[in-house]
Amino acid sequence: MLPKRLAKFGLEVAAEKTRIIQFDRISKSRFEFLGFEFYWGRGRQGRNVLKRRTSRKKYRAALANLKAWCKEHCRLPEALLFAKLNRKLRGYWNYYGIRGNFDSVSDYFYHVKPILFKWLNRRSQKRSYTWPGFRALLKDFPLTKPRVCHDF
Repeated sequence: MLPKRLAKFGLEVAAEKTRIIQFDRISKSRFEFLGFEFYWGRGRQGRNVLKRRTSRKKYRAALANLKAWCKEHCRLPEALLFAKLNRKLRGYWNYYGIRGNFDSVSDYFYHVKPILFKWLNRRSQKRSYTWPGFRALLKDFPLTKPRVCHDF
């Protein structure tokens, strides 16, 4: 029935990506959809609840994308570099910042700083920053902190 319904809108189901799985509290199965991994876990009150987190594949791809972006843009003036980086981070928080996924989002933020530190230090043959100097730079140009944007 789903392929017929999608055909009305000019869409089709990708057979290699589509499957029917048993997804209930007992089977403990997991699946990925739209960059999230869905699974069953225990809630704060001990009940079974549906949990979501960033897909491992999408998480690694986002970090690789950030590394490539920093490599390409690290030569920009710092004010412009940090403004563009904050826009990228806000976009990431807006998509992946859902309730229950804060650990993945904050882990991404944890990896942003060393990547940025590495590429800022490659702007010349001499190191531009030490870690204390980099922390002082982050006080002048703060990075957007991770946050939960959606509560569904």
